[in-house]
Order: sequence, then structure tokens, then C-alpha cells
Amino acid sequence: MAQADTAVAESDVYYDPYDFAIDEDPYPVWKRLRDEQPLYYNDKFDFFALSRFTDVDKCSADWRTYSSAKGTVLELVKANLDIPPGSIIFEDPPAHTIHRGLLARVFRPKAIADLEPKVRQYCADALDPLTGSGGLDFIGDLGAFMPMRTIGLLLGIPEADQERIRDHIDEGLKLKEDGEPTLAADFGTMQNELFADYIDWRAKHPSDDLMTELLQAEFEDVDGARRKLSREEVLNYVNLLAAAGNETTTRLIGWTGKVLAEHPDQLAALSADRSLVPNAIEELLRYESPSPVQARYVTADVEHHGQTVPAGSVILLLTASANRDDRQFPDGDRFDIRRKIVRHVAFGYGAHLCLGASLARLEGRVALDEVLNRFPNGWRVDYDNAVQARTSTVRGWERLPVFTN
Repeated sequence: MAQADTAVAESDVYYDPYDFAIDEDPYPVWKRLRDEQPLYYNDKFDFFALSRFTDVDKCSADWRTYSSAKGTVLELVKANLDIPPGSIIFEDPPAHTIHRGLLARVFRPKAIADLEPKVRQYCADALDPLTGSGGLDFIGDLGAFMPMRTIGLLLGIPEADQERIRDHIDEGLKLKEDGEPTLAADFGTMQNELFADYIDWRAKHPSDDLMTELLQAEFEDVDGARRKLSREEVLNYVNLLAAAGNETTTRLIGWTGKVLAEHPDQLAALSADRSLVPNAIEELLRYESPSPVQARYVTADVEHHGQTVPAGSVILLLTASANRDDRQFPDGDRFDIRRKIVRHVAFGYGAHLCLGASLARLEGRVALDEVLNRFPNGWRVDYDNAVQARTSTVRGWERLPVFTN
């Protein structure tokens, strides 16, 4: 790596995504990275990291140089595994564009908007039994329930099996030990056994769900051949959608409970004026981004802040750091439900902009609205029993119990 200027080179700031103490509150470390080492190199795990908004934003849009084709998780890229077909998150255009297009109808704005009554009902099913109980767990009672029901509905997974699948996915994402990556070596097959029977059943019994749509879709591949997805491709589509549909929205709901409890004046304002809810969700996504770190494989030598990042390197785009960058968001560490946000990078940017962003926004908005309908006087976090989840991919809470006022 080329020598940086003396001030940056002598900085003792340290960051890695596997350190539980850092993950507890990474924002002071990320602020130091932005100020002292906007291009950071970690020798222990051999990765670079970018932390400022302009850098993360630009690199997110440049898929040719900062590739997702080897994975978007540090330990996955470093493992240099063969990415299974159908893993659309781990593809670049043109294949990514074609395969993403197969899901466009399901995730178009009207189709997502049409889900709102169902999402509200799922929230009501979770919250009504808790009314008057004096408390709830934003994860156990709501965040782990409603997103699972919603993505299960879209995919066509029976409700009786959804919790088992969610628990299996959660377990696969957890970091088992402080300071070490734990990616399973059988990444390509570790989840597929969960969905194989559903795929085979849907192949013989079509229905109005995403699984059926994927099985029946015809498209023109990158080589010009007209074909359908293979069984393996459909399995990997479903696997990724189930994981993504559960995890990030669950974390958003957890952060909603925690952050608003810490800002009771803003919680009271939301309770009094529900028109503030949509912007509050955007501010929550900016302030506590559920997916804070995106890994990319560097395909050519590039320069950042006077230093060369060689081709073949892994670079982390610290999206949650970028979303707190004072250069883009004045007083970025301040939470403000009335903040004017032109754009954040909580859902990425460019070709890999999260396909489910509109669904996550809908679920976050409806969840907050329905909680406020039942607990309009706010809540306080029961920190003695709250548990933070430990993964290298998403950041949030495993349990977040609160006392309602």
C-alpha cells in the first residue's frame, strides 16, 4: 500500500467487523476513520475500508471496479467460494440485471402498496394480545414475527414452517466467537434443504406466489438463449429472499423501539402527528442502518486519498458510517425525525440498490404506526434483558423488551 500523509499514517484507530466491543457502538470508531483514515487498512484480516459518504456512494455505483460477484460479506469474499447460480445479490450486470428483472413485478410499487392491509393485520395479530400488559419485546413479539409472515406470504411458505426457517437463518448469520469470522464452508447448500420440498411441491401445484413465478418465468440469458431458471437457481433465489426479507426489517423494527425510547420528545411528536412517521423511518434507516457494511472485490488498481488499493483486494463500504458523515448530513450523530434527507445509502446505491427497499419502508412505517396505536404514551427499554445480536452482516437486537408508559 502506498504511503499516506503522516497524520493519517500515524493514526492508531482500529476497526474490524468481528470485534464485539466495537460493534456495541461503532460510531466513535467510524467517525475517527472518516476524520483520520478515510481509506483504512486492516492488516489482521487484510481488507480496506471506506467510511465517508462520497466514497461509499461513488463506489456503490461502480460495480465494474467494486464487484459483488464474489460475495458482499467479507468472509465470503475471502473464502473465494464458487457462488451458486441464482444468488442475485452476489452478481454483477449483465446477469444481475436480467435475474433481478424476474422479480420486478413482485416488488413494483403498486404490488408492495397492496400488501399494506396484510402487514397491518400481522402487526395486529402480534400486538393486540399485549395491549394493557405493560410491555412488549420489539423483536420477539413483533420484529421476528411480522417480516417473516410478509416474506413468507410472498414466497408461498406455509405459516406453520416460517418460524423454523427464520430460526435457521438467524443461527446461520450469528458470529459464534468474538473476533473471528464463522462463515460455513458449505455456503452454497447450507440453506437449500429448507426450501427444496416447497420448490418441488410448487412445481407440481402452481399458486399465486413468488416461488411459482420463479419456476415458470422465461427469460433471455446473457448468451441470448431463451430458458427458465434451473431448480438450483430457484432454490438460491428463495434462500436469499427469505434471509433478506427477514433480517434487515427485523433489525429496523428493533432500532425503532430503542432509538425512539431514547428520544421521548420525538416519540411523543410521532404519536401526536402520524404524518411524521414516513420521514421518521428514513431517519431511523440513516441513523441506525440495519445493514452497515458491504464488502466488494476490487477488480483494478484504484486510488483513494492518496493511496493505492491493488486489484484483488477486498474493500468494505461502511454504509452506516457514511450515513452519519457530517459532510453529507449536518450534525450526523443527532437523531431528528424532521431532518430533510435527500438520499441515504442504507439500501445501497446503483445497480445493487436493495430490491426490497420499498417493502422494508412499508413494514417499518406500518409497524411503528401500529405500535403507536396501542402504546401512544411511549415506552422505556428494559436494558437488563435486552440482547444485541452479533453478526458481520446486519446490526441490531436479538431481544429488545420495553416497559410501556
